[in-house]
Amino acid sequence: MKKNTGAQLALYPSPVIVVGAMVEGKPNWTLVAHAGVMAHSHVMLSMVKAHYSNKGIRENKVVSVNVVDASWLKEADRMGCLSGNKTDKSQAFAWTAGEKGAPMIDEAKVTMECEVEDIYDLQGFDNFICRITGTYVEEEILTEKGRIDYRKFKPALFQFPTYEYLETGDVLGSCMKMN
Repeated sequence: MKKNTGAQLALYPSPVIVVGAMVEGKPNWTLVAHAGVMAHSHVMLSMVKAHYSNKGIRENKVVSVNVVDASWLKEADRMGCLSGNKTDKSQAFAWTAGEKGAPMIDEAKVTMECEVEDIYDLQGFDNFICRITGTYVEEEILTEKGRIDYRKFKPALFQFPTYEYLETGDVLGSCMKMN
């Protein structure tokens, strides 16, 4: 028997990401829990309007999505504890500008550089609809076919109800081949 627990979000855990944006000429970093796939070419970043990074994303229309793994989770978590409105976070990470100008964290093994195509306002959140313009991946975690090998790269996951971080686990099977 299932119990109705109310209108609560139940799509977690989700990948831990740090969003990078240029704000007033300097990089700023924000830990983001609300992000999702919209199509094979687009992602959506849902960020509280008060985030300092939002200003830079709105102005420059470019952003980086840096996927976190255990090797730099502590530093990533710190970006969720500090407000860019009060603290200069520009020196938190070594970074490189992507082809579109978004600051990308050097330590991240996977980074997507994106252009903002639309912004959807909903209940105090800026929902940035972003087209992926480039995905930068450390060669050591690529397969022979140039795909990310998630047996080597284990992104950290965030579980919203408990505010805990998890690590990706074992392969359960192959999609559309489990019949």
